[in-house]
Amino acid sequence: MIRHFKPSVTVAAVIAKDFDGIQKFLLVEEETRDGLKLNNPAGHLDPGESLLQACVRETLEETAFHFTPTDMVGVYMSRFQRASTSEPSGVEDITYLRFAFCGELGAHVAGQALDEGIVRTVWLTANEIRGCVARHRSPLLLKCMEDYLAGQRFSLALVTTDVSVFCD
Repeated sequence: MIRHFKPSVTVAAVIAKDFDGIQKFLLVEEETRDGLKLNNPAGHLDPGESLLQACVRETLEETAFHFTPTDMVGVYMSRFQRASTSEPSGVEDITYLRFAFCGELGAHVAGQALDEGIVRTVWLTANEIRGCVARHRSPLLLKCMEDYLAGQRFSLALVTTDVSVFCD
């Protein structure tokens, strides 16, 4: 039997804000099988939604903040492997294809519960993020931030969603 390769498509929001002259990034702290980890507000693309819609939805679900993407920071690929008792090979092997966006942070939705597994949101400086790599859920957290800091931005016009995505 031929097994087709299908990467797991994810989106991420790179959100920076100035606090009295100090730039900080909005991250989520989440419970994982490997303990508490830090990540960008991020998640999987759901059926029937565009990449931009997924990024807006995931940011709201994980941070309780509205978010409006203005630019793409980049497209990233990473591979994750770990021992698994549920896989015939004994190894869980996932390739992630991440679309990272930056943009405008909107209003906070008071009282909104955060997604399951999200413990809290945190604002950290670039140096604080660089200093806790062992706590990163993905190596892409640091790469996306560094690309953002380097000024890497691409027009949202690069992202096209055909109308067929929204049809049943």
